[in-house]
Amino acid sequence: MSDKHNNIMVIGEVRHGRLLPVTLELTGKARELADKKGENVITLLFFDELDFSPEEVIKYGADKVLCVKNENFSEFNQEIYTNAIVKIINDINPSVVLTGATSSGRTFLPAVAGKINTGLTADCTGLDIEPETGLLLQTRPAIGGNIMATIKTPTHRPQMATVRPKNFPKPEPVERKGEVEYLELPEEIYKTKIEVEKFVELEGENVNIQDLDVIVSGGKGLKRAESYDMLRELAGLLEGGVGATRPPVEAKWISFPHQVGLSGKVVSPKVYFAVGLSGTVQHMAGMQTSEFIIAVNKDKEAPIFNISNIGLYGDLFEIVPKIIEAVKKEKGMM
Repeated sequence: MSDKHNNIMVIGEVRHGRLLPVTLELTGKARELADKKGENVITLLFFDELDFSPEEVIKYGADKVLCVKNENFSEFNQEIYTNAIVKIINDINPSVVLTGATSSGRTFLPAVAGKINTGLTADCTGLDIEPETGLLLQTRPAIGGNIMATIKTPTHRPQMATVRPKNFPKPEPVERKGEVEYLELPEEIYKTKIEVEKFVELEGENVNIQDLDVIVSGGKGLKRAESYDMLRELAGLLEGGVGATRPPVEAKWISFPHQVGLSGKVVSPKVYFAVGLSGTVQHMAGMQTSEFIIAVNKDKEAPIFNISNIGLYGDLFEIVPKIIEAVKKEKGMM
């Protein structure tokens, strides 16, 4: 590999022709990092079809958008993605590689790191450039989320990290100059021992809570699975979705795609209801960037009250029905 590393690469994600928002979130963050180092931003896209123009990605901070169009990218195959990314990294020699901590990003990037003999920091919540060295500062929760660790990769390149969706805000698009280039990869890149039989969508994935403006989340204070019906009613009235902490998911009260926190999803809605959840460090790491937080809890000392805009102290089984009633009256439904 060349000693010249002057690009920050973002590996974007396209599903069924649709660009996932995390691609633009990371492109914007990469622009911020690159400006500190005087480097360029390259956003890499693999796809079979697109329902958007690659030129649009330039408005979010990319200097170049590299596109690889091939029918083999119609569905996710970890081996093909790994082969393709390793080939492109070896050709371009980026200083930094970023991708979303999605189910696919978490699958292919560790394999890429192993093949090119570099490190990888997973599930970063913060990225910055160290002024003295120009190294990427990769911050992530450690020891069960009780501390934040900052990790550096001083001797190997590229420096690589995955970042959860919604962790960084999507920047406002601005008109800027850049280029779109289509790459043709060697046929051996697409040779694979993996045969994909089918993809099964998880229950609850039909609505991604990360895309919603209102989330009504419940914790173990709900006591039983049936209590989530109350939260679903409130979420429906507010055109939102339902979230959960880890204990209800483990108790099978609600499915995993609804889990918010370090072991679930990072969300940043306009309004977040925290109902019957104390606010562990692990959960708050997944929702503390919400614009407005309303907490309902019978424990006055619950940590969730420390980050809430409105704290409602009392029995959730009395408070939530009153909120539902008030919303219905406001909508003229009563």
